[in-house]
Amino acid sequence: MTAVKQIIKRNGTPVVYDRVRIADAIFKAAASIGGDNRAESERLAGLVEHRLESMYGGEPPTVEDVQDLVETVLIEENHVNTSRAYITYRSQRAQRRASRADLASSTFNNIPYKKIYDVLRWNLDHGCESVESLNRIIAENRFAGLVAACEERYLGECRAAASNVLARIDDIRVIIVAGPSSSGKTTTTIKMMERLEQEGYAQKAINIDHYFFNLEEHPKDEFGDYDYETPQALDLDLINRHLGQLLAGETIRTPHYDFQTGQRTLDVHELSLAPNEILLIDSLHGLYPAMTAAVSVKNKFKLYIETLGQLRSAQGEFMRWADHRLMRRMIRDSWHRNHTPEETITHWHYVRKSELQHIIPYNASADFLVNSAMPYEIPILKNKLFHYFPAAIQTLKNNPKRQDAYIRARRVFDLLDPLSVWTDESLVPPTSHLREFIGGSDYEY
Repeated sequence: MTAVKQIIKRNGTPVVYDRVRIADAIFKAAASIGGDNRAESERLAGLVEHRLESMYGGEPPTVEDVQDLVETVLIEENHVNTSRAYITYRSQRAQRRASRADLASSTFNNIPYKKIYDVLRWNLDHGCESVESLNRIIAENRFAGLVAACEERYLGECRAAASNVLARIDDIRVIIVAGPSSSGKTTTTIKMMERLEQEGYAQKAINIDHYFFNLEEHPKDEFGDYDYETPQALDLDLINRHLGQLLAGETIRTPHYDFQTGQRTLDVHELSLAPNEILLIDSLHGLYPAMTAAVSVKNKFKLYIETLGQLRSAQGEFMRWADHRLMRRMIRDSWHRNHTPEETITHWHYVRKSELQHIIPYNASADFLVNSAMPYEIPILKNKLFHYFPAAIQTLKNNPKRQDAYIRARRVFDLLDPLSVWTDESLVPPTSHLREFIGGSDYEY
């Protein structure tokens, strides 16, 4: 019996794990180039399963994790041509999923295809759709113009979100800014506040991060790593009690959480709402129903933010949104949470698991979607991070229980390797949401 019982689909739904499906996919890839050895496909599927057991134990991997491991095992077992065929097969499957979506609709299987199309078109219009085109912009000394264009596009989306709030202002008591880790929620919240204040509406923010339980109360894995990415790491009961009290006109005292020590102190920050004030919530899990169950649906405006980048690598593959956010978080964790960049890479499987289970399934319920990916970020992020990857790759490569982290680190390294760096951070405005991660912001976080 395998220790792997379930896998997590792209929409966050857990399904029963079946090794036969892995063998089928490998065999189809092999058959497409003339292979006919079913037994070899089953043997390779067994190797993939063994890796999954070593890496995840009883924790369910994602579909992406499984597919990444299939590619790795095929290459290691010298099935290079089958690996190429499998990558093609995987890409074709993704294209078929996309083709089933109506581009005029907002989401399909929790993927906002219409928005993605708009992002790709914007990148093409501004000549920043690939590593090659970014290198060209840097070489031709046009980087400052790209920074300005990206910042203006993002600010425009924040203003559009605020306009949507104003259209329902008579009912709205709470604005929720949600999205996966390092998507830029805090700066987006601030920029929405600025726009609403211009129209004479006051807001007040509640810091959900202060509602984490003490770190020792969180579960540990075999590496001693804490899982604080799940909404259950937050005191949801206390959050809802405080939300109800605030909307009833009462004064509360929120906790204070110290990320350096992993400890919280109760009854620290006094908070109340005036009759004309809107409460702002910036949280990973803002769309998770249990987070704001005490608030009526009509009184909530839900904004979802994600790095919907459409940047092609030198190999022609689109950079994963999660990889973009990983790079941001590697930097922020190093100065905000006392984690090394290597620790962030190895912890990222918790992040992705939580996103797929507790964040992405609810994004279709949002009232507005903001794209926080800015192509100009990537050369700056490379300058700050690239030197960490060779050592991390070498350390993780031969660790059978860290193959997910190795694959992740290798993929980001391959994306960044041919990209030119940008070292002059003075071009980044002090109010940019990139400052939320690299530091030097005019905003207080």
